[in-house]
Amino acid sequence: MLLNGLAAGCIYGLIALGFVLIYKATEMVNFAQGDLMMLGAFVAFTLIEGFGFNYWIAFIGAVAIMAAFGYLLDTLILRRVIGQPQFAVVMLTIGLGFIFRSGASILWGTETRAFDTPFTGGVMRAGGLVIADVNASIVAGTAVLCAVLYAFFRYTRIGVAMQAASQNQLAAYYMGIPVKRVFSLIWAISAGVAAVAGILLAPVALIDVTIGLLGLKAFSAAVLGGFGSIPGAVIGGLLIGVIEQFAGIYLPEGFKDVAAYVVILLVLFLRPQGLFGNIGRKRV
Repeated sequence: MLLNGLAAGCIYGLIALGFVLIYKATEMVNFAQGDLMMLGAFVAFTLIEGFGFNYWIAFIGAVAIMAAFGYLLDTLILRRVIGQPQFAVVMLTIGLGFIFRSGASILWGTETRAFDTPFTGGVMRAGGLVIADVNASIVAGTAVLCAVLYAFFRYTRIGVAMQAASQNQLAAYYMGIPVKRVFSLIWAISAGVAAVAGILLAPVALIDVTIGLLGLKAFSAAVLGGFGSIPGAVIGGLLIGVIEQFAGIYLPEGFKDVAAYVVILLVLFLRPQGLFGNIGRKRV
């Protein structure tokens, strides 16, 4: 159950990572992040079942397509609301989520979809444990992606430029960084990460238009870890996943479904900045 919880937590962590990346750069909360995950899974399904690509080519292709979609989404729509009240931004992203779900139901229907992966049906045995290959692939995929993102932000010029833009937009602009383009690239990365989460989740939960609602639990993970902390997003996701699994075992029926929301309420009461976040103050 611990391993199952960690696998589920990795998915929450990847979605939460998208929340945090966008918020750190633009101070926008993207409530359509879970629906981007759903679209990424459907795109991979189309490439595999519709065009006959193998899993790995479809994986890369779906991530690239969703990254381009995220870039265009910011360039054409979301950039227009920068500087508007936060409520307007929240309502826009919630509305986009509804549009994405409706569009997915038109294109792919409302029935559940699935596709085979190299990990489907396989198991590993370690001592007395039997570990499903799909769960191991989720944990391994999350670890590899986090390492790639760390190296990208730490050692590349565009990664450093993204960090600079997220810390001080005006100073970054004066230093010659194309802030608007950087924001679009961050949206592209966020959408690509969401696609990875959707593809890794597909063998476990199957695909339908409602899986994007997992974004609400991922939001709890982002709050638990600290909404401005990238490592906190992943750790928060792991904690939420494990808490859910054990709540389903040791607590009365139904508690598993609300465990993430109970956690977010407790965090907001006891430590609003989250486990790894900092308290920020603004003088008005």
